Amino acid sequence: MIKRSKLFGNKTRVTFCLPADDPAGTVSVVGTFNDWEPGTHELKIRRDGTRTISLRLDPGHYRFRYLATDGVWLDDDHADAVGPHGSELKL
Repeated sequence: MIKRSKLFGNKTRVTFCLPADDPAGTVSVVGTFNDWEPGTHELKIRRDGTRTISLRLDPGHYRFRYLATDGVWLDDDHADAVGPHGSELKL
């Protein structure tokens, strides 16, 4: 799931959220906002049974995917679109 909150100025807080145990292992969100660098934005486990990471992003068009342990790639069905290069967000 993806949550968006407008911040002061033109930034948007985007929260990426997955279940705490599916997929197993660590999960990072990688994309055009972090040069597809694994581990830069790792989702953290929360008490409510989810794992999340929040990023402050400028307006724009972003592509991203989740990268889990053992090289498992996932797209987000709650993104604005899912294309051949992954999930897409338009802010």
